[in-house]
Amino acid sequence: MTNQELMTEVIALAREKMLAGEGGPFGAIITRDGDIIARGWNRVTSLNDPTAHAEIVCIRAACTALQSFDLSGCELFVNCEPCPMCLAAAYWAKLARIVYGADQQDAAAIGFADAAIFTELTRDAGQRSLPMQQIMAQEARSGMRLWLEMEQKTPY
Repeated sequence: MTNQELMTEVIALAREKMLAGEGGPFGAIITRDGDIIARGWNRVTSLNDPTAHAEIVCIRAACTALQSFDLSGCELFVNCEPCPMCLAAAYWAKLARIVYGADQQDAAAIGFADAAIFTELTRDAGQRSLPMQQIMAQEARSGMRLWLEMEQKTPY
């Protein structure tokens, strides 16, 4: 399938699931070697899960289908530029490429906070609107040291 055909399918998926009352106006498809591996759509309100964005749902489905947390070589097609959470998940999944339609300003124009969150992430932790407090750093680092020393682990 061409990029345009995949984007057309993503846009139709987002519209269908939104009109069915399953969530917001977002859809996602992950491909590998031109084949569709997984589909996802926004399920935030239908699952009462603020992390159930189309991209996250789709990444989870692709990982399940491929039995791997590593999606190297796979491409993500979404009808809107990923929010910071979804963009981070795409990096963690090691996706090869993201193809998107609308952008973060389009999402902001219909009431989604993507642009505001992108701005928040540029601020130092102490300057963000969500208060953060670091405590017991040394104790917390002990588990990280243990991970570093472990011989039998699956790096990611």
